[in-house]
Parts: sequence; structure tokens; C-alpha cells
Amino acid sequence: MAGTDEDAVATGDEDALYVLTAVLLTPAKFPSVLGDDYPEACATLDLAPLAEGYGLVLGQDGEGARWTVVIDDVSLVAVAIASWDCGMEHELSPDERTVVAALPGWPLDVAVSTPGVPAPHDPSAELTDRPPLSPPDTTTWGPAQRRLGADEIALQWAVWREQIDDSGFAPSEGAEDASGDAQDSRGEDEKEGGDEKAVNRAGIRRVLAEARSYVDAPPPLGRVRSSFATGDARTLRADGPGWSLVARTDDIAFILLDEEPGEVLPVGRGPELPGLLEALDKMAVRPS
Repeated sequence: MAGTDEDAVATGDEDALYVLTAVLLTPAKFPSVLGDDYPEACATLDLAPLAEGYGLVLGQDGEGARWTVVIDDVSLVAVAIASWDCGMEHELSPDERTVVAALPGWPLDVAVSTPGVPAPHDPSAELTDRPPLSPPDTTTWGPAQRRLGADEIALQWAVWREQIDDSGFAPSEGAEDASGDAQDSRGEDEKEGGDEKAVNRAGIRRVLAEARSYVDAPPPLGRVRSSFATGDARTLRADGPGWSLVARTDDIAFILLDEEPGEVLPVGRGPELPGLLEALDKMAVRPS
């Protein structure tokens, strides 16, 4: 989430941090833009992937410099985020004993700044022994942009789902055979379209095979996550080398590939997908 100017609070002395926002870094909930799984996201910040996770507090010091304070009091940050999301004021002032590290820079984009201090900038090199953190490049298609796209689909599932006509899926195809990837109604007479279709289908088959392998050989923590959806359904999120998958356990799935810039590939239910999603949900990490 992103805070507002009113959310900024001072922690007290000349080394005060004016808090602008905070995020969770846990196996079940982490900024996916930082990595395909929890250990990869932690490695971006040079943190050990502790099972309990961390809270990341992003703010500015009195000179306006960007800092990311890592704390081990996850519940403190979770309560603050929940309050802010509900439009409530909540002061986030971590106890010094909970601070794990103070890292220069921000690993994520922050759209607000602290009133009354200089504009956000990286701390002076004399104040730190490591390069400042900076957000991943999302201006061009790649892993970071692909994962952000999957985040958006999970957040706006209904909007994306209503764009899909189920009649466009091939009824005879299951997860073993691209799981109902929409048929090319133009036929083989348009070679370019046929070639693109073949590439998409090959990519879908590869992703489903890799996702299926997670059931037998669990991947790094956080590569498969399960969260609440509507009714008894769950929203599944799985990531792997070059791909992201978003699905509802009672519905279809969407796949994004590094090699297919900006493409969102729908995957129909078919006879195999329901079982795959059920198996992934059983082994997925869930919010506590």
C-alpha cells in the first residue's frame, strides 16, 4: 500500500524516520516485483529468509534521504497496513529492539514524500557501506513487469475474467494439452497467427508442467501462494523461471511469460486443470 502525507510520523530524535509507507516481507505476502519467491525477494535486500518474515518501513530522514528500515515485528506492520487500508490513521513507530537493518534507498516506488523536508534522495555515501536500494526496472517487459501484471490480474480478477468467452476454449483439451487455450478461429491460412498460437501453446504446456512438478518437489518458499477469493474459492499465485500463473480454484487460470511481452494467456478448466489447482492449493503458503 502507499501512505499519504498525513501518514508520515516522526520517531523522535535527530535521526528520526518520517514513515511514508510499509510492506510485509513474509513467505505468504511479499512484494512480488522483487522476486519469484520469498528467498529471492529477501536476497534482493541481503536478508536471510527467516520463516517469520519481516516488516519493511519506508521513509525519509530529516534531510529527506530515503531509508528502508527492516524490523522483525511483522504483526506491528500488518496492523498498520490494515488500518491504513481502511482509511484510519495509525502511527507506526517501531521499537529500536525490533530493528534488523536500516538500508539506504527504497526497493519499491513510493508516490508520496514527507512535507517540510527536502525531496526524496539517496543518502550520502558516507552514511552507508552499501549501494542504495532502488525499485526494479519496470519500464520494459521482463520478470518484474511480468510479476506486476500477475499482481494486477489477481487484484482485478473479475475485470479480467469477464473479458474471456468460455466458448472460445477447445472443449477436448485439458491441462496436459494447453488446458483449453483458445482455438485459432482464423485457421492455418494465416501462418503468422498460427506460429504465434503454437508459441503460446508451447509456453502454456511448459508452465503447466513446471507447476505440476511443484506438487512432487516443493519449490522455494513463496513460489506458490494461496489467498482468499469469493465463497469457498481461493486465489492461487504461482511463479517460476520466466512465468507467472494466476488462477481461481473454481475457475480458469491466466499465464504471463517473459518471452511474450504484454500477453495474458487464458487457460480453460479442461479435465486436468481443476486437479492441478487443488494440488497446488494444498501445498501453497497461506497468510496466517
